[in-house]
Amino acid sequence: MNLSAGHLLKLRVLRETSPYGWFLGEGDTEGQEVLLPYGEAVGTTPRVGEEVEVFLFHDDKERITATLRRPKLLFGQLARLEVADFHPRFGYFLEMGIGRQLLLPLKELPPERRDVWPQNGDELHVVMRQDKEGRMLARLAKIDDFAPLIFRAPSGWNNEWREGWVTDVFRDGVFTLVEGGVLGYGALGYIHDASMIHPLRIGQKFRARVTQVREDGRVSLSVRPAKETGRVEDADRLLAFMKERPGGAMPYSDETSADDIKRRFGLSKSAFKRALGKLMKEGLVTQKGTWTHLVSAEQPAQSSDNGDRVD
Repeated sequence: MNLSAGHLLKLRVLRETSPYGWFLGEGDTEGQEVLLPYGEAVGTTPRVGEEVEVFLFHDDKERITATLRRPKLLFGQLARLEVADFHPRFGYFLEMGIGRQLLLPLKELPPERRDVWPQNGDELHVVMRQDKEGRMLARLAKIDDFAPLIFRAPSGWNNEWREGWVTDVFRDGVFTLVEGGVLGYGALGYIHDASMIHPLRIGQKFRARVTQVREDGRVSLSVRPAKETGRVEDADRLLAFMKERPGGAMPYSDETSADDIKRRFGLSKSAFKRALGKLMKEGLVTQKGTWTHLVSAEQPAQSSDNGDRVD
């Protein structure tokens, strides 16, 4: 008998030993036994001689223990688990449905991108594995892990807004699982950095617009609205920003670098220029060198000598 953490086994109740619980094994012969504590016998009272199905885990003293509780995943399986806690030395503790938590080690996360690490309440797609001592651990799910569960996104999703979760972060964007609803577990997607307003965290739930349904059934996504709608919203943001500034002017224009625009407004340079072009066409703003001014502003914009800087 292999008493291995993370598995479900059907075992026979050999005896009850107070004040501990029931000892389980494969039969009446001597062999490996595992304790089912009283506190883990939820919903029923086992009887000596009957067979029960239990889940095995390590208790606080590293002993293999049985429970009648049903976990959200077993060894080798994928599931979406909520982040319950974080320890700076060990990693993230995930709720797995048995009153104990599953550890996702820190090495599973990009060390140079702490800004995309999960927060409490985020939901991570993980696969259960074991460490060298046989203890249960989690690892972040990879594309191949999703393959048996996902479906090809229908063409009708194009330009629709869908909800999903960030599953992994790459150099120029994030991989996602888009919620499938009645269609099933979900479809795989990707959001490029240029299509984000701010960085998305691993495990973060988001709402995004499908910009393309690819031939392989995956989708490209953007958290930004369609260009025309986005242009109006972005223009309104820039206008409000300028109205709050002294002299109705800002040290940003078509000549400002893409990095400075992204850092200050969360916009790509092309989106910034579209919004600025709309305001100029409507006669609301004008550009002078590296500055943009409200046309209606009574005070002239101050020069960059006044200490104002791009930030």
